[in-house]
Amino acid sequence: MSKPYKLGILVGRFQTLHKGHEDMINSAAELCERVAIFVGSSQESGTSTNPFSYETRKEMLYCVFGDKISVFPLPDIGVGNTPSWGEYVIQKVVDACGRKPDLFVSGKEERRATWLSGVSGENVAELYIPKKIDISASKLRGYMIDGERKKWESYSSERLFDMYDDLRKQLLASKDNNETKSI
Repeated sequence: MSKPYKLGILVGRFQTLHKGHEDMINSAAELCERVAIFVGSSQESGTSTNPFSYETRKEMLYCVFGDKISVFPLPDIGVGNTPSWGEYVIQKVVDACGRKPDLFVSGKEERRATWLSGVSGENVAELYIPKKIDISASKLRGYMIDGERKKWESYSSERLFDMYDDLRKQLLASKDNNETKSI
């Protein structure tokens, strides 16, 4: 059965993956023949806001979604939330997937609405998935730092439970580092 969109994309840091992310990705998978996830700030790891490496975040995504998705790095370029960021994202999608996306899926964040609006000649549909649960990756990292595994589990896929100890170890090693590699 054909789906309405050929290529849907999502952009996020996924520091750490939670059920809100899962809802967006599942929605994209229902509508798109192919779902490509671009992991933002992919050059960052070992910091308080970006504790997990691109490889760890990719592992979490594949652990939960398997072959329903493709995952690619999206390093920062220092110009977020401008049309040039949108052009950068589109070019990264073309480089990774061999074509432009026809659907951009995101949570309802005002700043993301401008990413593709100024990209010349682009016709990418945008789907905003409303937030159904009150969770954020920052809140989940807080639960992990405080050793509140049950709270973390309540907002995380069961498929990630075996990774908890390793993720927490990485997070605790990074929690006081505020340096960045971003341009």
